[in-house]
Amino acid sequence: MNHPDPLLPVYPRASGLAFEAGAGVRLTDTAGTTYLDFAAGIAVNILGHAHPHLTERLHAAIDAPWHLSNLYAIPSQTRLAARLLALAPFASRVFFANSGSEAVECAVKIARRRHHHAGAPHRQEILAFAGAFHGRTLATIAAGGRAKYMEGFGDPAPGFRSLPFGDLAAVESALSETTAAILAEPIQGEGGIRAWDAADLRRLRALCDDHGALLILDEVQSGMGRSGDFFAHEQSGIAPDIVAMAKGLGGGFPIGACLASETAAAGMEHGSHGSTFGGNPLAMAAGNAVLDIVETPDFLPHIRAMAGELDHGLRQIQQRHGDIISELRGRGFMRGLRCVPPNKTLVSAAQQRGLLIVGADDNVVRLLPPLIVESGDIAEALSILEDACHHLSEQPEPTERDIP
Repeated sequence: MNHPDPLLPVYPRASGLAFEAGAGVRLTDTAGTTYLDFAAGIAVNILGHAHPHLTERLHAAIDAPWHLSNLYAIPSQTRLAARLLALAPFASRVFFANSGSEAVECAVKIARRRHHHAGAPHRQEILAFAGAFHGRTLATIAAGGRAKYMEGFGDPAPGFRSLPFGDLAAVESALSETTAAILAEPIQGEGGIRAWDAADLRRLRALCDDHGALLILDEVQSGMGRSGDFFAHEQSGIAPDIVAMAKGLGGGFPIGACLASETAAAGMEHGSHGSTFGGNPLAMAAGNAVLDIVETPDFLPHIRAMAGELDHGLRQIQQRHGDIISELRGRGFMRGLRCVPPNKTLVSAAQQRGLLIVGADDNVVRLLPPLIVESGDIAEALSILEDACHHLSEQPEPTERDIP
């Protein structure tokens, strides 16, 4: 019997909200209402919606072969890889996948294979951190270590160990002769916009060096300029061994990429990994078009300037509405507002006023706008947040049934 909703019920979708058009930093729903989009498809649409350069390049790619498989050379794949490596001086090899989960899985395989290749196959354990989100596959939910994502799927994939976020003493105690790598997000996204201190990231790098382990950074959400630098880890001055990226790389088209140093990738050879769709010509057209914009001289400085305006405004709102927002987190355009009432209430109040924002763990609301936002867009978003906070300040304490 057909169900009235044929989709697997795994998403708590916003009730009655469906979009049919978008341009720049705005989306229009099926009722004709326009919203300021500070969710960006959860940090994906870094160039906003219907960006003319991205649209033009994808239209052109439609007239060429869409899919070839990796049995053949794909020139646009080689070009995108070379451009990424120019932005990632720590790396010399790239593997293209279709998602962040796949990019992280590739990173784990590279790390374990490297030790196997070096004559230490017992080095398989990956040390990760509480609050992390690395994807939804069986391996990446094990890496994330969250019980709510692992429940009901059998025994967790072996070889992963979750440590308290930011606890370097715990890392030192956990490192052993079986450790293959440390896996961390420079800024946790789903975990509530919790950023590693630059000095602590440098310490993680040193601990890996001291123990012969690799450092894997998950920059799926924090990369592609969202922090104000191309990679968030650049602000600590470290060189990771492997980086997973996705989300903004395709500007809305599904792309994942795993970047690795020559040493880290030493064990990868013909047949050790692969993907049917990874690196397909359409995805490569999108990735190259996005980099055409990201690589322009003004792109990152613009992000820093606009993020400074957002930060200034958020601090003022937090000072006036400490009963609603208890803490500001993150940097660049990866910002978190830790809420006093349930974060769903602020998401809902903002949405009702025309602003799309995203919830996260630790009762945090995320602001993840397209990286092309201008001063006027930021002022509008801040005004809506101010009004939403004022509205919530005047409301009685909500109960769960009051929260949409």
